[in-house]
Amino acid sequence: MSTRGETGERDLIAHFEGYLRHQRGLSENTVRAYRGDLLHLAAHASGGEDAGEHSTAVLADVQLADLRSWLAAMAGAGLSRTTMARRGAAVRTFYAWAYDAGHLDANPALRLASARPASTIPAAMSPADVMTLLAVAQTRCDDGDPIHMRDWAIAELLYATGMRVGELVRIDVAHLDLDERLVRVTGKGDKERVVPFGVPAARAVRQWLDQSRPLLVSAETGAAMFLGRRGSRVGQRQVREAIHSLCRAAGLPDIAPHALRHTAATHLLTGGSDLRSVQEVLGHASLNTTQRYTHVSAERLRATYQLAHPRA
Repeated sequence: MSTRGETGERDLIAHFEGYLRHQRGLSENTVRAYRGDLLHLAAHASGGEDAGEHSTAVLADVQLADLRSWLAAMAGAGLSRTTMARRGAAVRTFYAWAYDAGHLDANPALRLASARPASTIPAAMSPADVMTLLAVAQTRCDDGDPIHMRDWAIAELLYATGMRVGELVRIDVAHLDLDERLVRVTGKGDKERVVPFGVPAARAVRQWLDQSRPLLVSAETGAAMFLGRRGSRVGQRQVREAIHSLCRAAGLPDIAPHALRHTAATHLLTGGSDLRSVQEVLGHASLNTTQRYTHVSAERLRATYQLAHPRA
């Protein structure tokens, strides 16, 4: 396989990253993951050596047999189906784009089949455990530490809205309407949605804004809603550490912040919310993604069936 015109002298990966960002609207995390997948393929095609600045030329010469060998090697190494599925998607997207845009004269991934991601059932906390976690988060604020107040507001908002951690750290103060209890969230592909939240979350957020955030504001703060101890916008790693710390303090099994998203979805469905509404709250592009949570409402479905069906 060869490149057309002068394309071989260009960094195809860099052009591809621009396409993913500006035309597909993918997140930086996804763009970074796809780049890593392509470099991994280039290293495999180079016999296990880092192709370095020659990665573009190596990728331009990849054949279908190379792609199949690459996937087989990952399967043999015990990589998860989810990782293999993402890497397969990365190379199919890359070669389809490069061929359609005229950068390459063939698409070796056209007939490539790869593993589908494992259909795992998200873990969810029980309502009692969530209440314990949030109660401990609130109690810790008694020591006057503004970071503890921040962590309480973060935990309440994550559970109330089901938003992703990456979405939470991007929130600005102006994105919140505490009177209407709404927050404007920017999700994957820079798509915006407005998500409601309840009175407990509003109370925690208001106390953070009125009492603790002003103590951390610095020249680095800007419009950021949640701050680190030095006044800059809080990062995802800090949020993860905060939730881990709360779990330890509450004596609960350790969870990642994303578990609060799963838990919010689970509790919404168990409480009677319809799939479309939950899809809007979570910002899922496909209803199929939201349907992963329907397993948790089996008991509610059984109860409804027994009440409604004449032959139950």
